[in-house]
Amino acid sequence: MKILFAFVLIILSASSISNQKTNYSTDPLQESIQRGSYIYTDFCINCHMPNGEGVEEVYPPLAKSDYLMNNREESIKGLKYGQEGEIIVNGKTYYGFMAPLGLSDDEVADVMNYITNSWGNKNDKMITKEEVSNIKK
Repeated sequence: MKILFAFVLIILSASSISNQKTNYSTDPLQESIQRGSYIYTDFCINCHMPNGEGVEEVYPPLAKSDYLMNNREESIKGLKYGQEGEIIVNGKTYYGFMAPLGLSDDEVADVMNYITNSWGNKNDKMITKEEVSNIKK
């Protein structure tokens, strides 16, 4: 009887997990944003903070960032290859250095989709792996 009960629990658990997988969004942009949120947590959160506000005079904000939203190619290039020098974000000048993070083109696209659709940013034009791969140093 215990074996039968354990077997039923395993079947029910597997069914529940299977149903959870099929409930995920099939919207490619939303899927990319979700993946990008994990990448952000692993690579970006220490400098740009959990809500994208950055650190004043040290790390520029990503939240409501005019630079991020108005300089799509430069933003992708900075994430892909690193960034050094002066940038102006929301009227404030930042002199900094961001090392290349070693992300693949699809990871760069995902994190860009996440940050351009978070914290007051809105970007309906999905950034794709192909777009990222076409950006050269």
